[in-house]
This record gives sequence, structure tokens and C-alpha cells, in this order.
Amino acid sequence: MRFDVLTLFPEMFSGYIGQSLLNLAIQNGLVDVKLWNFRDWAQGKRKSVDDKPFGGGPGMLLSCEPVYDCVEAVQADAEEPGQLIMLTPQGRKLDQDLVTELATDHKRLLLLCGRYEGFDERIRQGLKPMEISVGDFICNGGEVPAMLIIDTVIRMIPGVLGDETSNRYESFAEKGLLEYPQYTRPREFRGMNVPEVLLNGNHKDIVQWQTEQSLLLTKERRQDIFDSYRERFPEVD
Repeated sequence: MRFDVLTLFPEMFSGYIGQSLLNLAIQNGLVDVKLWNFRDWAQGKRKSVDDKPFGGGPGMLLSCEPVYDCVEAVQADAEEPGQLIMLTPQGRKLDQDLVTELATDHKRLLLLCGRYEGFDERIRQGLKPMEISVGDFICNGGEVPAMLIIDTVIRMIPGVLGDETSNRYESFAEKGLLEYPQYTRPREFRGMNVPEVLLNGNHKDIVQWQTEQSLLLTKERRQDIFDSYRERFPEVD
């Protein structure tokens, strides 16, 4: 999987791509991350990439020409033009289904990171990106949302996690429920004990307990997810 990050602040990613699973995935040739700066395609001495919006209003907008030129040059950098993604609060909300879709349907993602008051509308109209929102809130720019997309998508790429079954048991995986509680040594810590069912070695009982705990936790914390699950499995209480 290749990620191309188009941004005004590529230096924000230097520490991120050098750490943990992502760095290991890059070293193993499973993932490639390339950083591009809009300003490299700006014209004039000042290399300006933004301007005031027509009609007035606060802030500045990213201008069409440097963004178009950057996107088109990056798309041409490989045979596979990839899927262009605009990070915007107006987009489709990122969830596990969308993460899975991005990981399985595409081999290259171009992440378009906005700044200031956003993009000139003609960037959306002309380039026709997939629009994605990481939540109902506003970030200072698209860089952190881009990292979030990279972080979630690489987990779906075979070989990145090492144990290919591990992500099957995480929250939102498979049945769509929140993940059940987990414990490690010691058995007792400050008066809190590991549930006995996890210590008896009976796999059937353990699986039943895990399912019950996932259902209880989901019902308690995410009623919307629980209701959706119950629509698919009406026998669930």
C-alpha cells in the first residue's frame, strides 16, 4: 500500500513515520509513505498557496493552481494514479467499514490535507476526491486526520500486525461489537482479580464469556452499535 500525503507541513510526519508498526511496515516493504508540499508547485517569489475568499469572511483559502498542479504531478509519479482523498468535516465519516474498504479496494491513497479555512470549492468540483471526515469536530488541518487514516488502514494490510488473526478480535471487527475486557499477570492487583473463567482453560466457556462481555459493554457504551447488531441478530437481548 502506498500513501501520498499532500500538505503544507510535511515535516509534521517525520516523527510519525519513523515509529512503531508503520516504520516496521515501511522497512519490510509492505507500506510506502511519500510526502509532498503544495508550496513546491506555487508560483512567484513568495510561493503563495492561499488567498482571501471572494465575498469576504475570515481566514484564507488554499488556491486552485498549486493544489491542482501538485495533485496531477503526484498522480503521475506512479502507474497507479490512486484514490484521491480530501480530509474534510463534510465528508463520509471514517469507520471500520470504510477503513476496510480503503485497505481492500485501493493500492494507493493520496491524502489531501487542508489548512486555514479549507480549499477553494473548485478543487473539490474539478478533482472529484473521495471526501472523508474523521469525526464531528474541527482540526487545525488535515495532517492529523491523514495520520489517522494511515494508522487504521495499515492494520488491515497482511503482514503488518504479524499475527493475521489479531485484528479480528478488536472493537468493531467481525460482528461490529466493542471488544471484551482483557487481562494479564498478575492474577490479583490491588484487590482486583482476573475473572475465574479466563483461568480454567475451558475454551468454550471463555468464548461465551467474551461474547457476553462484548454485548454488555456495547449496550452500555454504544447503544447505536448495539441496536444495529440486534437488527441483524434479533435473538440477542
